[in-house]
Amino acid sequence: MSVLSDRTPDVAEYGAERNGQRQKLDRRLFMQLVAIESTSELGVAEIQRGLAGSLERRDAATVIYEDLHHPGGLGILGFSEDPLDLATRLRPALGDHGAGLRVRPEMGMLGRTYSTGFEDDLEYWLLRRPVETVLNSQWNWAVWYPLRRTPAFERLEPKEKGSILREHAVVGRSYGEANLAHDIRLACHGLDTNDNDFVIGLVGEDLHPLSHVVQSMRRTRQTSEYLASLGPFFVGRAVWRHAPR
Repeated sequence: MSVLSDRTPDVAEYGAERNGQRQKLDRRLFMQLVAIESTSELGVAEIQRGLAGSLERRDAATVIYEDLHHPGGLGILGFSEDPLDLATRLRPALGDHGAGLRVRPEMGMLGRTYSTGFEDDLEYWLLRRPVETVLNSQWNWAVWYPLRRTPAFERLEPKEKGSILREHAVVGRSYGEANLAHDIRLACHGLDTNDNDFVIGLVGEDLHPLSHVVQSMRRTRQTSEYLASLGPFFVGRAVWRHAPR
């Protein structure tokens, strides 16, 4: 009999200790990026206005990005603690304009916030910080991309794995503390059509630092030794936001 067969899986998120007790939370935020392109004679600006109206009527918490790589493209980022909202609010809003747009599934991304075990305020890091980041009106540039680690990473000893992740985190934190790039980390195991492990969002006031942090990450052991794939990259500028009520 398997050693794990008599255990109930623990799906909660855990953070650092507070007041002598380790933080525990069985809540997380789901975030989905849907990339679309116009297929009608309507201009992308008109498609954007129509989508914004549909999303607002459904109270779908969203950000609309102009796709920098595609003059007729947009990216719609939806987010909610309840993934049902993505199916019943975001998806129907896109369906309202089905005759005028095409979804680009090759650019689609879906993930959930997760804990590393060291968060000093677990609820803030899982639920509020990602929303504050994407809704910040000063941080209009965004780069979103998926990644998959090699199987060898999962076979490393916990101590070595922790050292590799800390090196990567220190680089990212330095850009955040300098207000150059703010990251959103999402796990997408079983949620991604290409079997990726994570979705990363980089958000900031200027585009250059978002590119620079990706460049800097190339030197870390995680990226240089343990990444199987990275991308595709969606590069966008936020042009409309709707905060959750």
